[in-house]
Amino acid sequence: MTYFGFLGIFLVIPILILVGIEVWDKRHGRTLPPVLQSWPPYAAIALHVLVALVYTTPWDNYLVATRVWWYDPALVTGLVIGWVPIEEYTFFVLQPILGGLWLLFLARRLKGVAKTEALRPSLRWWSVAVLAVLWVTAVVILAVRWQPGTYLGLELAWALLPIMLQVGFGADILWRYRRLVFWTIVPLVLYLSAADALAIGWGTWTIDPAQSTGILLGGVLPIEELLFFLLTNVLISFGVTLLLAEESHERLRSFRNFASVSRET
Repeated sequence: MTYFGFLGIFLVIPILILVGIEVWDKRHGRTLPPVLQSWPPYAAIALHVLVALVYTTPWDNYLVATRVWWYDPALVTGLVIGWVPIEEYTFFVLQPILGGLWLLFLARRLKGVAKTEALRPSLRWWSVAVLAVLWVTAVVILAVRWQPGTYLGLELAWALLPIMLQVGFGADILWRYRRLVFWTIVPLVLYLSAADALAIGWGTWTIDPAQSTGILLGGVLPIEELLFFLLTNVLISFGVTLLLAEESHERLRSFRNFASVSRET
C-alpha cells in the first residue's frame, strides 16, 4: 500500500467521520462541558498541528538520515523535504487532528468528565521526577551508543522533555480529567499501532532491526512503534486537555498575579 493510501484509509476517513459527528453535535446542541470551554477547541488542535510540525521535523529527519527507519521509494510520491517524504509531514498534521477530534468527541459524552477532588500539587513534582529519570536513562543509552537501544533512546529523549513541561504545569489537573485522558489515549494507541503493523507488513516503511530492541508485538510490530504512538498521543491529549481546562487558566492567572505582585515589591 502507498503511504498516501495508508493515510487516506487510517487517518483521513476517521477524521471525516469525526468531523461529521462534530457538525451533528453542533446542530443538536451537544457541547463541551463548561469546565472545558476555556479555550477555542479547534485553535487548540491547530496549535498542536503547528507544534508537531516544528518539533517533530528535525527529529524525524534524523531518524531517516541515520536509517533508523526507511520507506519504500516505490510507495511514496517522491516529493521529499530533507530526508523525509511529504507523506510523513502529512502524518504530522493528521495525527493531532485525529487525536484532538477524538478527545472532543469523548469530552462531549463522558459523564463527570472532571473529578471534583482537590488538586494535589505534589503530583506535578513527582511526575517530573519520574520522567526526568527516564529521560536521563534515554540520554545514557544514546551516549554509550548501545545500538539496539537507538530508536528507543531517541524516542524517549525527544518526547519526554515536552511531556515534563506538561505535567510540571498540570499533572494534578490532568489527574482530574483522567477518564478523558485515558479513553483518548488508549484506543488511539491500539488503533494506530494496529494500522502501523499492517503498513510494516505491507512494506510501506521498515524499522531497522539493528537499531531497535527486536521485541516484536504479534511478530510484526516493534515495541518502539507502540511506544511512539503512546508518547505522541500523550502529548496531544495532555496538551489539548490543559488548553481547554478552566483550572489551567486559573493557574496561569495566579502565576501572572504573583509575578505582578513580585515586581511591585
